[in-house]
Amino acid sequence: MSRRQEQLKAFERLLDIMDDLREKCPWDRKQTFDSLRQNTIEETYELATAISRHDMNEISKELGDVLLHVVFYAKMGSETGEFDIADVCNRLCDKLVFRHPHVYGEAAAQNAEEVSHLWEQVKLKEKGGNKTVLGGIPDSLPSIVKAYRIQDKVANVGFDWEKREDVWAKVKEEIAEFEADPSEAELGDILFALINAARLYKLRPDNALEQTNLKFIRRFNHIEQRAKEMGRDLKDMSLDEMEALWQEAKALESAA
Repeated sequence: MSRRQEQLKAFERLLDIMDDLREKCPWDRKQTFDSLRQNTIEETYELATAISRHDMNEISKELGDVLLHVVFYAKMGSETGEFDIADVCNRLCDKLVFRHPHVYGEAAAQNAEEVSHLWEQVKLKEKGGNKTVLGGIPDSLPSIVKAYRIQDKVANVGFDWEKREDVWAKVKEEIAEFEADPSEAELGDILFALINAARLYKLRPDNALEQTNLKFIRRFNHIEQRAKEMGRDLKDMSLDEMEALWQEAKALESAA
């Protein structure tokens, strides 16, 4: 049996199990699109966390959880006769072929940037697709990701800095305005400008912030653990004492 045959057999097994669960398990039987929605969001975030940690075993596990939700929604769609897993796959395949005219058609694209520009043109022409450049951005995206997608999409139609270094004047301008008026609106402008800078330097701001979050958690956990070892309560420690343990955590990371 080839690996592709094994893959197809595994997917068929998953579909069979989903049929069984929907029929025989009281919990699975009572689920609806609305009841699963929050679970789907949580599973997607768990996958994103595994990816940020580059934990391949965990990524494989979380991909399975996300795939379960895809199959679950498709099963519920088949029960009402509106769509099934074949429709899901075929619609995806049709979209991929349509959006890759440089692979399946006559268009040309030599690098990833040219492909991105091509995609924006294709999406505007796509039947049932985006009617405007920013029309395809989901309202529910996390703010940092949404800002990046907004900037990326308008850049693909030419609304961008001529040189990436030009963005720093805008960042400094927004910081100065925030210093003069420390409001949410001005803070938002700073964040938007910094996200734009990240995009221009080909960095993912959401990934960068998550890495910093994880780093802070590691270092603060070290402070907490060391305080316990010293028989101290964090609330009774001075800021200088905690800063010393913070620096200790940094030194251990550097040594590692």
